Amino acid sequence: MEYIQVPKIITYSDLTKKYLLSPSNYKILVFENKNVKKIRDLLSEEPTKGKEVGSFAYINKSSFYFIRTKALQLSYFLPVLDNVECAVPILPIAFKNFNLRKGDILLAKDANIGDVAYLNEDMPNFMISGGIVRLRFPDDIKYYVLGFMKHEFFRSQIELMTPKGATIRHAKDFWLDAVIPFPNQKNADKVMEFVSLLVRAIIRKEAEIRKKYYRVMDLINKELIGNQKSNKFHYTPPTLKDLKENSRLDAGIFCEDYKKKQFIIENYIHGAKDIFELGFDFKRGQNLQVSQIGRSIYTEEYKPNFYKLIRPLNLSDYGTIEKYEYLGNPRKLQVLNKGDILFSAEGTIGKFCVFVEVDEKTITNIHGIIIFKKKDATDEKDDIIENIFLGLFWGYLRLEGILDYISVGGQGGSLAQKYWKYIKIPNFPRPKKEEISKYYYNTSSIRYDENKLNLQDFENEDIEITAKAGIWQLDKQIKQIKRKLDEILHKIVMDEEVHISFDFLNEK
Repeated sequence: MEYIQVPKIITYSDLTKKYLLSPSNYKILVFENKNVKKIRDLLSEEPTKGKEVGSFAYINKSSFYFIRTKALQLSYFLPVLDNVECAVPILPIAFKNFNLRKGDILLAKDANIGDVAYLNEDMPNFMISGGIVRLRFPDDIKYYVLGFMKHEFFRSQIELMTPKGATIRHAKDFWLDAVIPFPNQKNADKVMEFVSLLVRAIIRKEAEIRKKYYRVMDLINKELIGNQKSNKFHYTPPTLKDLKENSRLDAGIFCEDYKKKQFIIENYIHGAKDIFELGFDFKRGQNLQVSQIGRSIYTEEYKPNFYKLIRPLNLSDYGTIEKYEYLGNPRKLQVLNKGDILFSAEGTIGKFCVFVEVDEKTITNIHGIIIFKKKDATDEKDDIIENIFLGLFWGYLRLEGILDYISVGGQGGSLAQKYWKYIKIPNFPRPKKEEISKYYYNTSSIRYDENKLNLQDFENEDIEITAKAGIWQLDKQIKQIKRKLDEILHKIVMDEEVHISFDFLNEK
């Protein structure tokens, strides 16, 4: 949905006002709905600008944190705060209390301009950077406005308002003049309520994904720590034999922290194996070079009969997919199959996704590693639970920093095949694997009660569904809701009638 256009014709008068010949200087915003209000007129109080603390205040551990603009990301309604690049621990003396509370909206006015995040809880120990402003809106329109601030229409306005040409662009206070359209139809208040319910559902599900992901990490850690053999860990520096055998001089795999974490896995009471011993193997994704598959058409918009392309860099920190691309190519390309684990072994090492369900024309590129169960494996327990557990344990290895120790090279590193011998997977009992895996995919039927898909009952029904669903199912629901929300907001922008229906949530 393009809201910015370059006019085909400009007048001489327009030209003499700017004395510029570049078409980009004459771009205009195109929309039909004139029932709009500026952000500045919707705020319940004056916006609060953040403050810089300087890198001297950054420390390894603290109970006080500094939120950088990186925490506000296009893919999420909630800020990303579990990454040290997004929320930095700082010296208490450098902390300024912004009284951040549930319901606040953060807007990036510098760097990743226009990105927005919603605070789903009080955050008294966090402060915001100088590139962020804190906004507060009346409760009755807060979620409606937030929905639009995450929509392309709002970002298009910020794009037009912000001067070009600088390495780091600054929106200053221009964003205050960005407008939010309001519906004109007879049941306008119901339409706004509909939008608000969908926005709250997205926020709820994002929070639940993170909660369940870290619940999984906690269950894995407790199972390992609580079921150790009687052996005790003793650190020994690397010997000359170790250096010769590994042909590596870097400190990662020889440091005490790595060896202790690796010991806990290998000292697990039921033992540990590598992925090959567990009946898995891996292969590279499709080589998409022109020399291999000929010319292709790439787009971010869905196209029928195109391949759905998932790059490793578009995997999230929680075992889901942040973004799809679509590739048009007449050849038969290597596709992903049900049960495959897509793993990032370069750059953002350890990000993964287990394909509990998959479209028949879904592919990844050569930078993606596909882990799959070998066909000749005879284990009677060979099912999706084993695949899900393996994917989640890769996530645990990433969270613990073990994969970073094993990888080599700069720019995030690389986890080459010859280093996979260091990666061990504990032999958790089947019931424990099932307990862990249900947080990623609940095998029970997850379906909304059609009698409760209305404005009055939806929220309570969605709370129940969200609690039952696994990470994979929650992510699927979020994508469904976002598509519907984009459709609704586009209709409001173009002054078209919105039909209120939640039926899309039960569509396959």
